[in-house]
Amino acid sequence: MESAHFDALHRDLLGSLTGKELYVQDCYAGADPNYRLPIRIINEYAWHNLFARNLFILDPNPAPETHVPQFTVIDSPSFQAEPKRHGTRSNVVIALNFARKLVLIAGSSYAGEMKKSIFSVLNYILPLKNVLSMHCSANIGPAGDTALFFGLSGTGKTTLSSDPGRMLVGDDEHGWSDRGIFNFEGGCYAKTIRLSEEAEPQIYSTTRRFGTVLENVVVDPETRALNLDDDRLTENTRAAYPIAFIDNAVSSGQGSHPKNIVMLTADAFGVLPPISRLTPAGAMYHFLSGYTAKVAGTERGVTEPTATFSTCFGAPFLPLAPNHYARMLGDRIARHQARVWLVNTGWTGGPYGTGRRMKIADTRAMIRAALSGALDGVGYEHDPVFNLDVPGRCPEVPAEVLTPRRTWTHPADYDTQALKVAHMFAENFKTFEQGVTAEVRAAGPRCTTSPSSG
Repeated sequence: MESAHFDALHRDLLGSLTGKELYVQDCYAGADPNYRLPIRIINEYAWHNLFARNLFILDPNPAPETHVPQFTVIDSPSFQAEPKRHGTRSNVVIALNFARKLVLIAGSSYAGEMKKSIFSVLNYILPLKNVLSMHCSANIGPAGDTALFFGLSGTGKTTLSSDPGRMLVGDDEHGWSDRGIFNFEGGCYAKTIRLSEEAEPQIYSTTRRFGTVLENVVVDPETRALNLDDDRLTENTRAAYPIAFIDNAVSSGQGSHPKNIVMLTADAFGVLPPISRLTPAGAMYHFLSGYTAKVAGTERGVTEPTATFSTCFGAPFLPLAPNHYARMLGDRIARHQARVWLVNTGWTGGPYGTGRRMKIADTRAMIRAALSGALDGVGYEHDPVFNLDVPGRCPEVPAEVLTPRRTWTHPADYDTQALKVAHMFAENFKTFEQGVTAEVRAAGPRCTTSPSSG
């Protein structure tokens, strides 16, 4: 966008707000005082401002005269951009101007644009301060061990990090400095479609709490009862709530250097193992690949899961080159000897439409075993196509679940599908080959290997 277009957009948007009652929230992004970013959020809608209050970090001792925002977000859903006049691609625009330290959001009522705009800001300024910015959730175990969960929307970051047996640091965005990890936010933004009280009790309880913002959730007009299974508006139904609504949340929003890193993927083709152990080179490969599925409802026009690659598990929000973030992650994994796991929360027994989604109870059991060290002493089988080390057994999980080929009715169909996905990995990774070591290039799937061999 040309500067002149941005200036015209700014003037016109402000002009449209003249005389309207607006809502202002002064808050911070970043729980570590050394790196926190003072921000100001200006909204046309009151519920958007409550969303900002829930999702960002409030100053416990607010003093308006001392809060000097380094970035300001102006959000006006009623304003429609004009592509010719404003240099936009449509009537909807999210424009970030680093020189002006200003974010303009117009034409969209989706509250998530505010948090992702500030996330994009942090993804630029923090790496320049030697802090790795990450699209991940984080929690801490009883022994003080921190774990990170990378993944795109719908892969289970929020669900799997909200574990009653561990303390929640945050569910979506974190920084990793020389001091450890810290949450960027002060709240959570959980998907609620078909939310289960039994499987996800902590998140489910927040939908009944005063102060939670429910977005796109269908409510009975007479009884006011929620219907979390109703997707008539969209599958992207959300709950935005302060992290304090989770009983076992870490109030400081900070944790130690992680001992375990989990990379979540929702494999729509049903061929990736439900859990596998990655080498440091494999961690770099899969971080750069960011393989998952776009889940229905998260993006316009996506009505069923489709395979996609989103580098660093957050490509739309990364202003710097992907290799910059990958090198920072690799350095930290090596320095702190973190173990890295690839976990498939997608399909098994066949692709989407034929197979079934992984049982959340099985996934939770596998992650518990990985984080507790229960998988350290088991034997591993090497997957010849995906070049992954798969545990031969896992407490509380049926053995056949661990090897996806065994879950397919016709193993030959699995072989065909697995090689297809391996080729997709290889084709996608060509973008990064020149910027990584030979060891990282060799850590990916092997397109010429049959799953039944090896």
